[in-house]
Amino acid sequence: MIPEIETKSAAEIKAFQENQLQLMLAYLSKNSPFYKRHFETHQLYISEIQTLEDLTKIPVTTKDDLQQFNDDFICVPKSKIIDYVTTSGTLGDPVTYVLTDADLERLAYNEAISFACAGVSSDDTLQLMTTMDRRFMAGLAYFLGVRKLGAGIIRVGAGIPELQWDSILKFQPTYLIVVPSFLLKMIEYAQQHNIDLNASGIKGAICIGEAIRNEDFTLNTLGKKITEHWNIPLFSTYASTEMSTAFTECSSQQGGHLHPELIIAELLDEHNNPVKEGETGELTITTLGVEAMPLLRFKTGDMMTAHHESCVCGRNTLRLGPIAGRKKQMIKYKGTTLYPPAMQNVLNNFNELECFVIEISHNAIGTDEILIKIASHTPSEQLLGQIKDHFRAKLRVTPKLEWCDKKEIDALRFPKLSRKPILVIDKRK
Repeated sequence: MIPEIETKSAAEIKAFQENQLQLMLAYLSKNSPFYKRHFETHQLYISEIQTLEDLTKIPVTTKDDLQQFNDDFICVPKSKIIDYVTTSGTLGDPVTYVLTDADLERLAYNEAISFACAGVSSDDTLQLMTTMDRRFMAGLAYFLGVRKLGAGIIRVGAGIPELQWDSILKFQPTYLIVVPSFLLKMIEYAQQHNIDLNASGIKGAICIGEAIRNEDFTLNTLGKKITEHWNIPLFSTYASTEMSTAFTECSSQQGGHLHPELIIAELLDEHNNPVKEGETGELTITTLGVEAMPLLRFKTGDMMTAHHESCVCGRNTLRLGPIAGRKKQMIKYKGTTLYPPAMQNVLNNFNELECFVIEISHNAIGTDEILIKIASHTPSEQLLGQIKDHFRAKLRVTPKLEWCDKKEIDALRFPKLSRKPILVIDKRK
């Protein structure tokens, strides 16, 4: 199930996207209060935007814009709105995002072709191990996509290894949709209850919300810890509420594929100019085919690298590498630039750690400080020394580490109304 446009040449894909861009610009200039004002303020004429390269003439849209002028992004009357979701608010106040019936159909199509990209077919059954409530778009998107693909779905929800295993053994799903670190809890439960992981019938896991690969696409520490016990392929997928689109790995597992009929992707530097090929930049997206809240040159805050060469799967679309980190969470620490995922990867090497949370703050002279609160069944100075040595070896610097009670860390990681664990607390102003 590869959409025909994804196997076209790079030139044909570009021409297709430029045609879709024209339709999108005309729609915004007619229906979007925010973008009408945006175009007028910056004296932009959409007739001047003919190519993808011309996009650089349009000032970017930021998360601050979405927060400040949320309702002005809505392009349809309230009577057409079918569903309301909110962003997770990881880097600021949550934003309301609305969808029409056509947007839900687009969302279903996106997930159907994304699952198919990872090898899922109508013959499969997927176990959904994330929430569908709390105004969370992802869980709904997965459900709609599986349904459109014609596959089966088991809506177990998040957490509770015993219930997850009960469903696996009873209904025999073939794929899991899961936050990868939770697979470690699934493995631990299976080992404690004599469940044969590799006889469970699971063919693969669609991994959401956490990185499982290094920049060269090899498995990172978390990915290795899962697969050394459970011999299943892990597929990365990257998405966000604002994009209403997913970048999912195919069987070659060399980055998440762009769907050119759904989204235009740019990687920009700090001056909002395109980065050179192979360089890391901030993903900036333009949605195609969205009815209620389309976005034009929206900066996601996520730093990554794009790969342009054709893929062995037959697709000729751009692929995105793993997220290096969020731009707002970049840390300058003792002369070294760090992102939290690199620190998480170091900490995941230690099975003795039950949980951790990374706190970023400014010190008295205004430079960045890092405090990592860690919990373990067996805290010791020896273990602390080993962790510090590993930080020095991998990242050249050692942040401050502090033993804490697991309950204290869990209270920080799971604040009230949170839909997913918080691993980074940024206290900088």
